[in-house]
Amino acid sequence: METATKRPPGKAASGRGRRRLPGTALLPGLALALAALCVVAAGTGQVDIPPDQVIGSLLHHLGLDVGPRPTAAQGDNALWIVRFPRVALAVVVGASLGCSGAVMQGVFGNPLAEPAVIGVSWGAAVGAATVIVFGLSTLGSWTIMTAAFGCGLVTTLLVYAVSRSGGGTEVVTLLLTGIAVNAVASALLGLLMFAAGDDALRAITTWNLGSLAGANWNAVAAVTPVAAAGMAVALACARRLDLLSLGERTARHLGVDVERLRFTSIVVIALMTSAAVAFAGVISFVGLVVPHLVRLVAGPGHRTLIPAGALGGAVVLVAADTVARTAVPYQELPLGVLTALLGGPFFFWLLRRARGGPGNWS
Repeated sequence: METATKRPPGKAASGRGRRRLPGTALLPGLALALAALCVVAAGTGQVDIPPDQVIGSLLHHLGLDVGPRPTAAQGDNALWIVRFPRVALAVVVGASLGCSGAVMQGVFGNPLAEPAVIGVSWGAAVGAATVIVFGLSTLGSWTIMTAAFGCGLVTTLLVYAVSRSGGGTEVVTLLLTGIAVNAVASALLGLLMFAAGDDALRAITTWNLGSLAGANWNAVAAVTPVAAAGMAVALACARRLDLLSLGERTARHLGVDVERLRFTSIVVIALMTSAAVAFAGVISFVGLVVPHLVRLVAGPGHRTLIPAGALGGAVVLVAADTVARTAVPYQELPLGVLTALLGGPFFFWLLRRARGGPGNWS
């Protein structure tokens, strides 16, 4: 049973005549929105710093004597030690999740595929938690990311193998596989938490709930090259993912090595997801919601969907993290819980929308 759609990229069965926003307008718009949001997020906190002073501090550190510097006590240090690293990590993690969701939905041929929904994020979290509990440091600062990548890759391959039927993936099978994987991963995390000491227990709890509270420049430096490499490979695969949406047989006739494309995409998904989970914990629904919103606006072509998914994911996560750390004075809401509260209703809406037929996904 072939899933997803049998229509050419950019056309929806139920949306003939629907006006789409071209990528040349959407991508710059998202980039500008992200830049503005980053400035606002960096200036928002217990000590507010006006946007012109945020920009002035940034320009001064780049060697340009332009604009005012923060007038608040220790305002410059607050920006560069706490807020800029956190905003930068939110951008990179959000972009990784948005891009991973877009690629996963394309390679699985399934609009409900998303790293957290089908258990990939939780599999990566088990790898990271194992390193924390047993104090492993074989690869230094890369140990957690490597363990998360290995478990995330195994989980992705498992879900891919179990959910395939008749040359495609089925929505029900995919969701049931994700439920099973999440249940097993939750049980393993529970065992690890039972065996953990106090410090490890707090770290694992942070992983489960999702948080950017531990953001620093070292984390940004570790995640950024992984995310950049993953997105570059994903963009290189964009045209072949469009052809894959026509069906495996058609894609093969058009010269696509389907199995190689799937394997490459799965590695990219696992790599970007594990990098995000290793430094931010499990953050749900970003990879599900953002690609769908992009499809509704610009259509399902992956050459627009992948970069727009990355930019949109960054916008969503920067906004969500700003709310998480400022909504309650002197407290911080769990980021993963906040995105789940927002993404859960959207997920129900998608399931309801799907009853009208496959063409309603885009």
